[in-house]
Amino acid sequence: MYALADCNNFFVSCERVFRPDLEGRPVVVLSGNDGCVVSRSNEAKALGIKMGVPLYQIRPLVDREGVVCFSSNFALYGDLSDRVMSLIRRQTPRFEQYSIDECFFSIDHIPPEQQKTYCEQLVRDIRKGVGIPISIGIATSKTLAKVASKYAKKYPGYRGVCEIRTDEQRRKALSAFEIGDVWGIGRKARAKLEKAGIRTAMDFAERSSTFAKNLLHKPGLMTWQELQGQDVIDIRDLPMKQTITTSRTFAHAITERQLLEEQIANFCAHCARQLRMQKSVAKQVYVYAHTSSFRTDIEQHYLQELVTLPVATANNQELISYALGALRRAYRPGAQYKKAGVVLMKIMPEAAVVPDMFDTHDRARDQRLQRALDHIEDRHGKRAIVLGAQTGTEETVYKTEHKSRLYTTDLREVIRVKS
Repeated sequence: MYALADCNNFFVSCERVFRPDLEGRPVVVLSGNDGCVVSRSNEAKALGIKMGVPLYQIRPLVDREGVVCFSSNFALYGDLSDRVMSLIRRQTPRFEQYSIDECFFSIDHIPPEQQKTYCEQLVRDIRKGVGIPISIGIATSKTLAKVASKYAKKYPGYRGVCEIRTDEQRRKALSAFEIGDVWGIGRKARAKLEKAGIRTAMDFAERSSTFAKNLLHKPGLMTWQELQGQDVIDIRDLPMKQTITTSRTFAHAITERQLLEEQIANFCAHCARQLRMQKSVAKQVYVYAHTSSFRTDIEQHYLQELVTLPVATANNQELISYALGALRRAYRPGAQYKKAGVVLMKIMPEAAVVPDMFDTHDRARDQRLQRALDHIEDRHGKRAIVLGAQTGTEETVYKTEHKSRLYTTDLREVIRVKS
């Protein structure tokens, strides 16, 4: 049996850990530059606030209903995620983290009749130890476990844990589950299925395996098998990203090259970390920056440069070096850059790297150094150690008017207690 632990309204829950006065009040967390809603409390959802809606569109509702807004505080969210995951990891022989707020873990070491009680206790332990509410779904496959976790989150009567153990439970759960909400069914797949008259997960599960494979190919067949209760998906075998992008719109236009270089270096390091997490490397780096297309009073400029590396890599120092070289070649002095980004392309497994006989890099040494840097970040938090080119901070160029303190990662901002 698998269990899927999913943190409830995770970003909002992180903010509430140190602000218990916000329990029961509508709260939202905003994207970069305080632009759009990326996390909502149940109270905010009840007000009709949709995911992804721009803040300016709901400003009257926010003011009228007293909605509390927060800027994204990823250092805090990442640290609290690590704490939740560490508590779960020590309770199971098999653990696979899927995202910042989700993980799969095995409960086969627990007698079947005790598994639900065991997970209920885990929910209580995490709420008490970290302050984050979680929901757990139990089933024989990962996809069914995700379905179960959705029900556990939606209905308080489950006390945080829902299990799909029998065929009767499976059919009942899938019959009320929209096909577009099934793990692995994206926008295009959903359109194809709805065109074929499929509205619920049960509609799809009742079709034949041949239908699933012909319509959605192998990924669709695997999802169909999972909905039957067959364990066929290993998240380590999911296709790696073919491109990795980090981009931001700045609160104010950047004209200084050094400031723009700092942001490009940060973007590149973030992309490289994702590369290493999926054990892959990139052969190409694409750097771009452009002025605001809404400004008719300034000269427009679109900076774009593609670099092909001699040897594919995931090393921060090497990727940042190539990215900054590209930026310097295309940079136009005086241009007012409003947005910039880095895209890593031609991604391949790190085991597939072909050595270059003219390569002068000591790649074994570089790899050891990068592992050491990643270990320091894992232990002491994001930006605990960075390259010199990354000296800029997000607050320099981004709008974060509602950002909370770094309660757990900066001694200067720990919670203050009045007696």
